[in-house]
Amino acid sequence: MLTLVAFLLALGVLIAVHEYGHYRMAVVCGVKVLRFSIGFGKTLFSWRPGGSSTEFVIGAFPLGGYVKMLDEREAPVTAEQRHLAFNTQPLRSRIAIVAAGPVANLLLAVLLYAVVNWSGVQDPAAILAKPAADSIAQQAGLRGGERVRRAGFEGEELKNVKSFEALRWLLTRGALERRDVRLDVVGPASGTSSEVLLYLSAMNAGDANADLFRKIGIEGPFTRPLIGEVMVGAAAERAGLRQGDMVEQVGSVAVVDGQQLRQLIRTSVGTKEAATEIWKIDRAGTKMELTVTPDAQQDGALLIGKIGAYVGAMPELVTVRYGAADGLWRGVVRTWDVSILTLRMMGKMLVGEASLKNLSGPLTIADYAGKSASMGLTQYLLFLALISVSLGVLNLLPLPVLDGGYLMYYLWEGIRGKAVSDAWMERLQRGGVAILLVMMSIALFNDITRLFS
Repeated sequence: MLTLVAFLLALGVLIAVHEYGHYRMAVVCGVKVLRFSIGFGKTLFSWRPGGSSTEFVIGAFPLGGYVKMLDEREAPVTAEQRHLAFNTQPLRSRIAIVAAGPVANLLLAVLLYAVVNWSGVQDPAAILAKPAADSIAQQAGLRGGERVRRAGFEGEELKNVKSFEALRWLLTRGALERRDVRLDVVGPASGTSSEVLLYLSAMNAGDANADLFRKIGIEGPFTRPLIGEVMVGAAAERAGLRQGDMVEQVGSVAVVDGQQLRQLIRTSVGTKEAATEIWKIDRAGTKMELTVTPDAQQDGALLIGKIGAYVGAMPELVTVRYGAADGLWRGVVRTWDVSILTLRMMGKMLVGEASLKNLSGPLTIADYAGKSASMGLTQYLLFLALISVSLGVLNLLPLPVLDGGYLMYYLWEGIRGKAVSDAWMERLQRGGVAILLVMMSIALFNDITRLFS
């Protein structure tokens, strides 16, 4: 139920803001708006504010909306109202009205990011877990437990890193843009500062997913390798592990953090059963050795090890908050960065450098809406901001039937001095619908694949 409510609320807000952008600019430009609709199909609710010529409508099918304006191309217009018709407006007014929808979504994203910046968010501190073997981070000399103080692209000034999420965002940009990232870190034991260079420019980063961070070697923040709640009858209880035990070594491998311990457990399975190993632990200051045999369980096509206990303590948290001006500016910068990365990813998919699996449809969006809502208001606002950016950028693409397609027509009109002919408009619209249907089909296929994988 939470997923459905969060999804419908997100759709309603994003569509309403998009269409309100069109509506508000149309009113400013002196165009008569006949209908403002959120959703399509059968009308569920409708109202007309006192004295307004606009009918406001809530439709039964929520995936979209529209603003219907007075237009001679759709219905006859009387001579006395011709100046109120959309098609009679100067080119600059038509451009402004069409562009206002996507711009409204981008402005909403700026505001949402700013609100999160102003209110503050609890994020994991930028302390690194042990990097995966043969990853870029390991090759750079990172061993786990380092605290990142500053970071930046190679050749640019290093900036303070306030949280692990800020570092993760920088790494995402670096991988997708193929730019090396320099880190200023403090060692866990010595406390001395040093700089390391992550050669992300050599990556073939076609997908912004978990595999990307596994290749980089920085998958999550540092957590102490602590045993949490132990399930009755599970492998952990049979081995004698208790809540609060600190794991120091598994077999011959020294354990640095919770993420590494989880991976050691997961990969402890041979062909049919998990390997038995000696674990060295610290129980309230007392050193002990326990014999642990994880249970082998099926995870999709893989056989993995599990011990039936929570593994890893909570990461160290920091409060990230910014002032009024700084928070707003960071909202602008974040919206710009996400927009550019979205366009880059679309470009990579177009030329085959990125997988079409990155396209997501309504099922995936609904899933993320529910998950983010369950994590609290801040995460839900960040989710709304991300989807709002995506909606704004998508609608600005020069694809017929989208706002960007109409802006493309107006660009042609501005250059040639005459509008695109009705015959060409019809052909282009049909082509745009076909492309959009193909994209939607791929996104829905990806959704279903993720659902059953």
